[in-house]
Amino acid sequence: MDTATASVSTPRAVERLVQGQATSDGAGVRLVRLLTQDLQRRLDPFLMLDAFGTDNPGDYIGGFPDHPHRGFETVTYMLQGRMRHRDSAGNEGLLVPGSVQWMTAGRGVIHSEMPEQEDGAMEGFQLWLNLPGRRKMTAPWYRDVAPDEIPEWHGPGVTARVIAGHAQGVAGAVQREDTEPLYLDLHLQPGARFAQPLPAAHNAFAYVYRGSLAAAGTEVRRGRMAIFANPRADFTVGAAAAPQPDGVALQAGPEGARAILVAGRPLREPIAQYGPFVMNTQQELVQAVEDFHAGRLA
Repeated sequence: MDTATASVSTPRAVERLVQGQATSDGAGVRLVRLLTQDLQRRLDPFLMLDAFGTDNPGDYIGGFPDHPHRGFETVTYMLQGRMRHRDSAGNEGLLVPGSVQWMTAGRGVIHSEMPEQEDGAMEGFQLWLNLPGRRKMTAPWYRDVAPDEIPEWHGPGVTARVIAGHAQGVAGAVQREDTEPLYLDLHLQPGARFAQPLPAAHNAFAYVYRGSLAAAGTEVRRGRMAIFANPRADFTVGAAAAPQPDGVALQAGPEGARAILVAGRPLREPIAQYGPFVMNTQQELVQAVEDFHAGRLA
């Protein structure tokens, strides 16, 4: 067994495969929504995952004009293209290939994400990460992470860009105490293997955006998201003792693979969502909308 797989003895099974839903957002930006609202409780603390990728400017040129957020964090990871961020807290930054924008909306922020190109490819992901109730009204926070600020781990045929969390002893660019998110961008050569230990309670999924992967005997093709079984959810008191899955093990197909692997500690709190506002109760949602219309998010 090579060093990339030595740390996981009993890998998690693939519970299901998700293809995603083609949709549009912002001013007509075409994307695929992989983590939809019906999966929020299953993949707690994650609320949404969008994948966007096109070389047709008409699919992205409208961008995402000013819009509000409250109660969660947004994580945008660019593979190709250039996108400008501006927000009501006075932050501004440029997303370039390989960079990350991490924004804590907290008690509220209004921001825009607009392309800084008129042609060429635009590709990447936006992930929404929930905040615990006690932190939903925290002050907004923002950070741009340049490509060379994202640590990497290298193994046999594998490069893992560690955006958040820890992988093979490498600390990622961002750490979060409440949800302990793991966010890896994996580049695997044909047949290469990678394994990631995970706490039993953490929910996890992977999305393949190039090539294909095998995970615990299940093929995961390009454009599919694999949801990994959660052993804590499946555990039955009094059941016969059996080895509990301790992580995720992946092997690239014959053409190699590129995929993001995401995991985190569930908050197990009520989720109340109305568009760009994610709180714990309907009353808090009503207050968020009232605050937005009254100009109290600026």
